[in-house]
Amino acid sequence: MMATTHVLAGVIVGLGTLALVPEAGPVVLAGALGGLAPDLDLAGNHRKDLHFPGYGSVAAVLAVVAAAVAPSPATLSLAVFLVAAAVHAVSDVFGGDLTLRPWEATGNRAVYEHVRGRWHPPRRWIRYDGAPEDFLVGVALALPSLAMLDGTPQLAVAALVVVSAGYALVRRVLVDAGERLVAVAPAPVLAAVPETFIEDLR
Repeated sequence: MMATTHVLAGVIVGLGTLALVPEAGPVVLAGALGGLAPDLDLAGNHRKDLHFPGYGSVAAVLAVVAAAVAPSPATLSLAVFLVAAAVHAVSDVFGGDLTLRPWEATGNRAVYEHVRGRWHPPRRWIRYDGAPEDFLVGVALALPSLAMLDGTPQLAVAALVVVSAGYALVRRVLVDAGERLVAVAPAPVLAAVPETFIEDLR
């Protein structure tokens, strides 16, 4: 799924604490950051280095228990961050594979499970990041957030929907464009780009 979809899911996790905290801003932000955090491994081994569907779920449960025993903005923010990160890692199992063109459904790796030391195969309920169904999930997640938030947070959610729409429109052509760009780019330019970003485009 798109990073924006995961962020919107994290916002929903944060909004679930509205009845517990008088000031929702930091907790909602923690949810958004937790939804984004696993994808920071894009520069390394994507869906392995920072994706923890097993260990992350355990950590999230422990954090929720800690927040229930000693509720505070800090414990709730930590719990929301970890829950959102775990939801991200687990939900990637239901997406596409890690190949350059996941819509062709040729790969068998969705997300790495550190507990068992193996890759989960993709379920392909959402065929690939940026698929129409991915965008629709993001919109569904955004609607309650748009209704419950106001001001800058509401505008940020709306911006995420716009970014999602733009990415979904160009998702497939980005691969072809990337391959053409890498083919003509000077060697010094390519040397400045992390290899993990362009190795599949060569």
